[in-house]
This record gives sequence, C-alpha cells and structure tokens, in this order.
Amino acid sequence: MQTFDVEDRWPELFVQLDDVQRNSVRQSLAAGWHEGFNPTREDVENLTDYARGAIDFDEYIRRADATALRTVGAVAAR
Repeated sequence: MQTFDVEDRWPELFVQLDDVQRNSVRQSLAAGWHEGFNPTREDVENLTDYARGAIDFDEYIRRADATALRTVGAVAAR
C-alpha cells in the first residue's frame, strides 16, 4: 500500500509555511493523490512557493504548464 508522504519526503519545502499554509498544501496535493496524481518534488515546490507568497498565481500557472509540457514530451527538460 502506498502512503501519502510529501512532507516527509521534502520537509525543507514546508519549513517556511505556517500551519494553515501547510495544511492547505497537503490537502491540495492529497486530493490529487487520491485521484492517481503522484506529485514530484517540483510539483510540491511550486505549490509551497505559491502558498508562502514567493510566487504569484501567474507564475504558479506558468510553472505548472511548463511541467505538464515536459511531462508529455512537448518541450525539452530544463
């Protein structure tokens, strides 16, 4: 059985989040995980960056789009 362990795998990404932000990130990722999404470190970093205000929504979407395009092989990996 697989477990949802993003915070255990990448604790450094959660250090700067308060309890509300941490819970929001975990719940967002867990919702996708229950539907078969297996978040990568990049996915978690992008969401934690957005949650703590390091990037705005437009940058979050830009990063997510770039990740999706790389995942399907539409662009070269960075």
